Amino acid sequence: MCLTGNRKEWLRESAPAPQGMLQTLYDYFWWERLWLPVNLTWADLEDRDGRVYAKASDLYVTLPLALLFLIIRYFFELYVATPLAALLNVKEKTRLRASPNPTLEHFYLNNGKHPKQVEVELLSRQSGLSGRQVERWFRRRRNQDRPSLLKKFREASWRFTFYLIAFIAGMAVIVDKPWFYDMKKVWEGYPIQSTIPSQYWYYMIELSFYWSLLFSIASDVKRKDFKEQIIHHVATIILISFSWFANYIRAGTLIMALHDSSDYLLESAKMFNYAGWKNTCNNIFIVFAIVFIITRLVILPFWILHCTVVYPLELYPAFFGYYFFNSMMGVLQMLHIFWAYLILRMAHKFITGKVEDERSDREETESSEGEEAAAGGAKSRPLANGHPILNNHRKND
Repeated sequence: MCLTGNRKEWLRESAPAPQGMLQTLYDYFWWERLWLPVNLTWADLEDRDGRVYAKASDLYVTLPLALLFLIIRYFFELYVATPLAALLNVKEKTRLRASPNPTLEHFYLNNGKHPKQVEVELLSRQSGLSGRQVERWFRRRRNQDRPSLLKKFREASWRFTFYLIAFIAGMAVIVDKPWFYDMKKVWEGYPIQSTIPSQYWYYMIELSFYWSLLFSIASDVKRKDFKEQIIHHVATIILISFSWFANYIRAGTLIMALHDSSDYLLESAKMFNYAGWKNTCNNIFIVFAIVFIITRLVILPFWILHCTVVYPLELYPAFFGYYFFNSMMGVLQMLHIFWAYLILRMAHKFITGKVEDERSDREETESSEGEEAAAGGAKSRPLANGHPILNNHRKND
């Protein structure tokens, strides 16, 4: 495979080239036939005549920006979200701690947090406790590992703030563009489409934020769909990065704004849920569900995906980048269908009044422990973080 002089110059600007076998792999990775339509080269995307084009090297800035986001988040949660939580009276009820028990602790750490009935009986004999006491110990031990209500509130506050600002900024970037109203114009002149500063910063900030989410996912509140969240973050980072250096920027800005349009509603519903404003939470969640269904299951597949799958073939034969981009979009769409199922199931429970937490054990508090002792083990109402379970309502909450 022969590289032209312009091609080599563009590659040197985009990324440092390794040597030997890595050089060969590097050259194949950046081969024009992979990422660009036929008869076009990277030389066609070189800056000229005052027109600036997207480059892979632009994405390097997103890593330090992601670290900056983590720093900003730390101070935001400390000096904004925490006082806001106090203002909204977000309180954590006292959690009973599991008494030290080496036998049960060893099983908890090495075998699992939810022992089966046979294992409970075995542990009862080994520890000298009754089966009821063993079950209670594991319930309390799981409660100790659960994130506090304040942690959940602060995390939701941070995401709400970013998604709201990002949505407003994204709409400001695209609302005056002709392709916002006529999607065929997304591909007008592709890929010789120069970028403007607002598109650059919209991309860099969005990509940096998703890098920061990926960096912090191990310490953030773990949701039921933890694995799906990782897949979502990775697919999003790949899509944003690819759409930038392959100049799918017009489509990319539409997709990012579409996703941000519902996320801030969800985070605000979670904030009100943690604050105990149940009716407000439920109402916002219903609005979120409607917006999510319309944007992710109607507009995205029937407008945006139609735009990225059908219209390019009217201009160029399909190429690897075309298949790659739309495959990643397919991954996101499958995740949206999965989350829509969870959302609709929860919305149905809101409407029918049968809302309960299917994922969590009842969290014991001082009052519930006293009631349990008085009732001789009678079941009490499930609690989550000290509140009656009413709203466990998100694709990832």
